Amino acid sequence: MPAGHGLRSSGSVLSPFRKKGTIHLSTYLRTYHIGDYVDIKLNGAIHEGMPHKFYHGHTGQVWNVTKSSIGVEMNKQEGNRIIKKRNYARVEHVQPSRCTEDFKLRKKKNDSSQRPREEVRSLAQRGSQKALYLVLWWKTLVLFKFCKSKRWFWLKAMKLVDVDNLLSLAAMH
Repeated sequence: MPAGHGLRSSGSVLSPFRKKGTIHLSTYLRTYHIGDYVDIKLNGAIHEGMPHKFYHGHTGQVWNVTKSSIGVEMNKQEGNRIIKKRNYARVEHVQPSRCTEDFKLRKKKNDSSQRPREEVRSLAQRGSQKALYLVLWWKTLVLFKFCKSKRWFWLKAMKLVDVDNLLSLAAMH
């Protein structure tokens, strides 16, 4: 039987219905950086720089960027071991991967939830440790509304909501 890159791969290389024709400019204008995750998706219209049909649908990490192609490092299982493979593919056969979207969204959400800590850090930089502990204590009470001690009712009666008021209270103690 004949062997080669393109043989017995016509199904995976074919363009979908109504997706044939000229390649969009965004394919060429996209910038890739070292460390980005990319998906190998073969484009049958471009024969140059086409990776082997085995890598179609695989995700890898960019390790080199040249003028017209991208070096992609990915894992390949050979027998009972996994080997890191480094291949070059032209930009027509590569697209940015969405495998890290959930991670980025979770990271962004975690960063946004930590914004109130900036004011706590500024209090610590002023050197008022009592105010820092009081602010942390107050925030936990407001967030959880769990503690029913005498201090809770005392603070509630004095209507201490402002950070400045908490600072003055810390200065009194």
